[in-house]
Amino acid sequence: MTTLNMLVTGSSRGIGAAIVEALVAQGHNCVGHGTRAAPGRVAADLAETGAAARLWAEAIERLDGRVDVLINNAGVFEAAPLDGADEAWLAAWERTLRINLTAAAELSRLAVQHFQRRGGGGRIVNVASRAAYRGDSPAHWHYAAAKAGMVGMTKTIARGYGREGILAFAVCPGFTMTGMAEEYIASRGGPGLLADIPLGRVAMPEEVAETVRWLATTAPASATGSVIDVNGASYVR
Repeated sequence: MTTLNMLVTGSSRGIGAAIVEALVAQGHNCVGHGTRAAPGRVAADLAETGAAARLWAEAIERLDGRVDVLINNAGVFEAAPLDGADEAWLAAWERTLRINLTAAAELSRLAVQHFQRRGGGGRIVNVASRAAYRGDSPAHWHYAAAKAGMVGMTKTIARGYGREGILAFAVCPGFTMTGMAEEYIASRGGPGLLADIPLGRVAMPEEVAETVRWLATTAPASATGSVIDVNGASYVR
């Protein structure tokens, strides 16, 4: 198997950490990302202007000038209550869109340009959410909107650059057993929330990671533009 160089955002815990673990186990080279530096991980606050470009430049340097796969997993899930103060509501929208969508778009643009310059194509895998299709809670309009934008961006990249061997995929998890999901489930009534999931449980990070691993490495080129649901049939299209 060919060893690939990859940048994985939001890899400090949960789904992102599981993605890196799955890829490294196959012998691939991964540069991770988080808000704090750690071995194999670059620190960057994607809410800040210019952070995405600096992260990309650092990843290129650490990977000897070549990135084969970009995995956009970084995200925040923060409430913006409808009855909140106007300024706070707007700030929450801008922060969520900045981290969950705009930074992913910046990195995807840099990846496409990099793939074009060096030739041979490349892959982008975006971790979106079932919220892109079914929406989310009344306090999370912004989260659903950002994830829907990510799906639309994925399909556009796939259609625009497929002839150059540049492939794009998205994964839409539902609730996943990360710290963020555990807090959310508790805030929404605990185990009763599972009644909405026919499988009877939330997904494990390793299940989402395995899907991402496949898309990043061996999924057939003809699957470009596809979106894979990993949500226990809590939303089917």
